[in-house]
Amino acid sequence: MNPIVLAMRRPVTTMMLVVALISGGVLALNKMRVDIFPPLNKRKIHVYLDYIGTNAKQMKEHIVGQLESYFHKTEEQPHEEPRKVVVTSPEAEDVTLTQQYVCQIHSKRHIEVRALDDGYLEKILVREGQAVKAGDTMFQIKPVLYKAKLDAELAEFRLAELEYLNTERLFREKGVVSQNEVLLFRAKKDRAKAKADLAQAEFNFTDITAPFDGIVDRLHEREGSLIKELDILTTLSDNSVMWVYFNVPEAQYLEYMASLKHENEDHKIELVLADHNKFPYSGEIGAIEAQFNNETGNIAFRADFPNRDRLLRHGQTGTILIHRIVHDAIVIPQRATFEILDKRYVWVVGEDDVVHQRLITVKHELEDIFVINNVLDVKDKIVLEGVREVQEGGKVEYEFRKPEVALKNQKYHAE
Repeated sequence: MNPIVLAMRRPVTTMMLVVALISGGVLALNKMRVDIFPPLNKRKIHVYLDYIGTNAKQMKEHIVGQLESYFHKTEEQPHEEPRKVVVTSPEAEDVTLTQQYVCQIHSKRHIEVRALDDGYLEKILVREGQAVKAGDTMFQIKPVLYKAKLDAELAEFRLAELEYLNTERLFREKGVVSQNEVLLFRAKKDRAKAKADLAQAEFNFTDITAPFDGIVDRLHEREGSLIKELDILTTLSDNSVMWVYFNVPEAQYLEYMASLKHENEDHKIELVLADHNKFPYSGEIGAIEAQFNNETGNIAFRADFPNRDRLLRHGQTGTILIHRIVHDAIVIPQRATFEILDKRYVWVVGEDDVVHQRLITVKHELEDIFVINNVLDVKDKIVLEGVREVQEGGKVEYEFRKPEVALKNQKYHAE
């Protein structure tokens, strides 16, 4: 007999014995004429006790029969086969990690072209948006006054030069003048020469030329305008190479600097323009500023991009993409992991088909996959499907799925 059925019979038997003892006690008290209860009808009591005993026996047989039937059926039912789980292995592959930053685009050289002296703007020799070469004349300021001053200073220089030459000849040939007089006239000639050079420089200020190859911006003045010294006439931009500035948080700055020391990482820098299209040429980090901004916690980076097609202009905006290509990174599907108290685990199936949980560290999170630390090897087997159906130390039957298949088109989040 099933021990559980035997154990369940005892409460029923005990109940019957209690009923019998109570009934016997009542009859004994009645025979002893104890007046605890009112006079009893013995015949009715005997009939009632027989009725209780019969019902208790029937109840006992019914309960025991039901228990025997239930446990007999339970014993006869075959055990269900454990559901097979799907396992896979981590894979080592090249992974591209991308970080985005809003940026501002500047010309390599962007200057303001200003008037060097007062005067009337006589000629404008360039157009807005025109490309110019270094040395090309852009503006001419009316040179009448400067020309007259230059002519006067040149005349004074020629006169001083003649006096010096004549004095030197008299000293050398006839000795009628002293050497000090020769030196005096020589000084007068040098002073006149300096004044003539200054007049020439002032005259040259009337022709404003391009200091480098560039593109002319908007013209601020028109022909005939009265120009004062240092008035802005236009701006000139050298767009051959563009400097793109963006701010990087301190944590990502440290991560970037650490990645430069890793031989298995390559960097690629791209620029996305306002129309969401990528600039056709890649850039490189040209400079990192010397200090952080204490208010924002950021540091400014500069990426340099060649602008062969002259597509980029000073003042544009865009988005910088820094791609870090990590070679032979260990990756697993996100759905193969589970979380306990803010920590990530996977089920690892051993050679004896017994599963054990293993703590992992997620280094980078990509779409549907995790890049993890090296606690797992490509030869390990981890549970992919059925993560919630296995237990620590449990033995499982599994179906193996190749890593390249498991990682393809993963559209499930981690459990």
